[in-house]
Amino acid sequence: MATKIAANAWVDPKAEIDEDVEIGPFCTVGPGAKIGRGTRLLNSVTLMGRVTLGRENTVYANSVIGGEPQDVSYGGAPTLVEIGDGNVIREGVTINRASEKEDGVTRLGNHNFLMATSHVAHDCKLGDHIIIANGTMLGGHVHVMDHASISGAVAVHHYSTIGSFSFVGGLSRVLHDVPPYMLSEGTPARPRCINIVALKRNNFSPREIDCLAEAHRLLYRAKVGVQPATEVLRGADQIVEPVSRLLAFIGNQAEGRHGRGREAVRRAA
Repeated sequence: MATKIAANAWVDPKAEIDEDVEIGPFCTVGPGAKIGRGTRLLNSVTLMGRVTLGRENTVYANSVIGGEPQDVSYGGAPTLVEIGDGNVIREGVTINRASEKEDGVTRLGNHNFLMATSHVAHDCKLGDHIIIANGTMLGGHVHVMDHASISGAVAVHHYSTIGSFSFVGGLSRVLHDVPPYMLSEGTPARPRCINIVALKRNNFSPREIDCLAEAHRLLYRAKVGVQPATEVLRGADQIVEPVSRLLAFIGNQAEGRHGRGREAVRRAA
């Protein structure tokens, strides 16, 4: 199908536009943009700087993708935003391009749903099948892993990591890494229980769920420590793959500072 560009949209001649792309009224597409087949910019969308949008994305009104990083150290390098396929980016979302402190890329994977007015800051890395609700703000250098869900009006501290299949409750203040498979909430957010809804929806076995629940009890209720908890779980033959990943995540978290494993990267930069 042919590309459709509204008469009152502005598209720089240097932008690379694939077939079957829709660019609606009052959109602005800069010279560094690349837009894949089937992607739709509905209206009043702005693509700034070097932005790559994959296939079958839908971007709603007043979203701005590729704006300069809100980092006073940024020196004007041609950094990037890379967005995969099948994402839904709702009204007023902002996704900033990277700073010069890591690999120069802010990245969003595939099949994610970013609700209205959420913000993805410079150097963030988001995986696949992530939901971020209205008004949530990700600070710079945040990593969000596959199948994580973040509710509304959540503030995530820079260099934090949100683990796979986790859920962060609304109005939470995330100062520390959120372990995978856990439901966390509060100010600051703490793991309250396992994310049973996500585990069941994603076909985790009853045994895996039981083992994760026991790991949560030992680590966050009994607070016996990672090594003693590991020994107890091993003795009960409960070190299934998700538990092993949880323990590895917590071990990596301890390598950083302030409950954030990626602070080790920050110190090395």
